[in-house]
Amino acid sequence: MSVDQASWEAAVRHLFEDAYPYDATGPRRHEDWVLDVLALMARAVPDPRGWTGLDDAAQLPEREGSPTYPFAVHPPEYIAQRLHEIDPASAENLLLALTDDCCTLSNLRRFTESEEELRAMARTILARYGDEATYHTNVSRPGPVPGTLDFTTSHWGYRPLSDVYSEDCGLIIVSDTEVGMFWNFSDY
Repeated sequence: MSVDQASWEAAVRHLFEDAYPYDATGPRRHEDWVLDVLALMARAVPDPRGWTGLDDAAQLPEREGSPTYPFAVHPPEYIAQRLHEIDPASAENLLLALTDDCCTLSNLRRFTESEEELRAMARTILARYGDEATYHTNVSRPGPVPGTLDFTTSHWGYRPLSDVYSEDCGLIIVSDTEVGMFWNFSDY
């Protein structure tokens, strides 16, 4: 499935505009793609295609002292040990769960579209990165098979990358040429 800029941007905007998102894509320049994630977190690289993501914290005064805000500054090893690889179906579900707080698929009730229409939007977002992309998250909702997430369980956790918010959950998508980051922050 190929995707165009207008479709991709519309899907990102529609799914995440009511969350507190950081949704951005940067170039993949390193074999160790965590270095590219750090560049994304610092907003140090532009989207290689010029496509627009969402960054609710971009204009906050807190960023003056910390360009990575609301992410905390950590070395690559710290970031790498907080992420684990998941399968494409779990990545699709996770994108949908990130549309609001609590990282759950019950978030879909707030939309007027059907679940299948929302899933089509998530697949549009994922399509940008190609069939060979890998998916990584800090969310722990272990499924019955290693590398899957189970959104039917009420037991879940995450390994934070922020020291500001009580919840920060996200998905990192890695292709040969790009690294995408879809993150949601919330406070309780």
